[in-house]
Amino acid sequence: MNLPNRITLSRIFMIPIMMVFLLVDLPFLPEPLVWGGVELGWGQLIACIIFIIASCTDGIDGYIARSRNLVTNLGKLMDPLADKLLVSAAFISLVQMDKLAAWMAIVIISREFAVTGLRQIALLDGSVMAAGAGGKIKTVLQIVAISLLLLNNLPFEMWGIPAADIFAWAAVIVTAYTGVDYFVRNRRLLK
Repeated sequence: MNLPNRITLSRIFMIPIMMVFLLVDLPFLPEPLVWGGVELGWGQLIACIIFIIASCTDGIDGYIARSRNLVTNLGKLMDPLADKLLVSAAFISLVQMDKLAAWMAIVIISREFAVTGLRQIALLDGSVMAAGAGGKIKTVLQIVAISLLLLNNLPFEMWGIPAADIFAWAAVIVTAYTGVDYFVRNRRLLK
């Protein structure tokens, strides 16, 4: 197994670790931090750091695979799957924590798996659906929204609205738009 695939697998292995820190009350963690009147548990902070590190590995594994000519079929399959598992785990956890509306998570997760399915159809057809600029913007918006929600919207608001809410809405809108766009541009694969 080459280095990019190992990095991709590490992203998958980080998911349960993130979930434990996020959802399990760990008695050995110190008292929550309080900043600007907002309380933030150490478990949430550690989970957020793990999430950000895992999110960064997505760009790293792809860069290494392309620059060193290490692109494999396993990588083509596992990389988007690892991304979807990470994002899905984070959004589902945020719903459980009452930090995100369930319908928002459903829209995002549904799009992610629908596009992943379409990409798999494309692979079977012998073609690769490269991520477009909209997909990259969607990914950044999702990562920022999840990070801000995990940090209880520390440290700021925009226009009197919590930045986490703004980015969550932007992520939902761009995610839905890019999902429709993928299917419209690749409708030939569905025939």
